[in-house]
Amino acid sequence: MPDAPEPLRVLHLTDPHLFADSRGELRGVATRASLSRVLDHYAAGDWRADLAVVTGDLVQDDSRAAYENFRNLLSRLGLPVYCVPGNHDVRELMQQALASPPFHYCEAVRAGNWLIACLDSCIEGEVGGRIPERELSRLESDVARTDAAHVMVCVHHPPVPVQSRWLDGVGLANGAEFLARLTAIARVRLAIFGHVHQEYDSEHDGIRILTTPSTCRQFAPRSDEFAVDDRPPAYRRIELHHDGRFTHELVWVDSA
Repeated sequence: MPDAPEPLRVLHLTDPHLFADSRGELRGVATRASLSRVLDHYAAGDWRADLAVVTGDLVQDDSRAAYENFRNLLSRLGLPVYCVPGNHDVRELMQQALASPPFHYCEAVRAGNWLIACLDSCIEGEVGGRIPERELSRLESDVARTDAAHVMVCVHHPPVPVQSRWLDGVGLANGAEFLARLTAIARVRLAIFGHVHQEYDSEHDGIRILTTPSTCRQFAPRSDEFAVDDRPPAYRRIELHHDGRFTHELVWVDSA
């Protein structure tokens, strides 16, 4: 019997919130140093990704220099890096910074037996999100054009409540419609998100929904009002198997 193909390995990073000033802090955390710690932790291990996905809020201060900092840091990975915008991102600056490989802005890529599709869920000037019809139609067209048997979708805003009242008020406004369209596609196995700066894991009609904590400051889970958490930065390792199975591991990067 032939050996099964090796799984596709995806490094999921989210919400780095970088500044032009390398010392810039988000609620007491120096975000550049925190992201650098995460990347060093990944590099020191023996698990190696085939590509990275970053699900939004790359920067915090709306600056071109912050995107240059992101590009310089992520270039250390030596991987293709697929990015979607978050509500703190500036689309024009982000597109300019990520205009050439290894960076990719809101693209879909066929890798092994999987299609990885990156969508824009942001509304200009708003914290919450909505996936417009053009993005939903683009996803359906991308899926229709590929013979990949399985699909992973990557977006900034989560489509389901995460049991935190203040965050649930700024999630994906058309989350139910989005999930219905994913279900109708029939090949979507997994959807990953950022935005909420905490861990979340659920299933909807056979689609696994995962959020990954930030590479900097976390938000307190199950909080009615805005509250931060002292948990360390984190990233997620995802392995996508040829037959549609997948495994994942959340990695917390302790200060030590």
